[in-house]
Amino acid sequence: MASTTFSGPVTSTNGFVGAVTGAVTGDVAGNVDATSLQVPAYAATAIADVADAVNTADTKVAGTVVFDTTNARLMIATGADANSDWVAGDDSSTTVTPS
Repeated sequence: MASTTFSGPVTSTNGFVGAVTGAVTGDVAGNVDATSLQVPAYAATAIADVADAVNTADTKVAGTVVFDTTNARLMIATGADANSDWVAGDDSSTTVTPS
């Protein structure tokens, strides 16, 4: 497969091989090789703040995962609304409702 340098939106009908850096948006399908998984990290106070970007950005949907840096745990959104609960990934009885 040939190599090409480009910028801007890219559509590949024959597959893509190579490193992708920077912000990646859109769906990823097929085989994805990576050395680590990184999720957004926020302090517990931000997760509990209904006005914080973690709760107001368009990317918050049911199933969104963030890392709570204060309590060293993963939190999972139960919905897309700014005041939708976050539940702890290791103990779903631990709930944070942004207010």
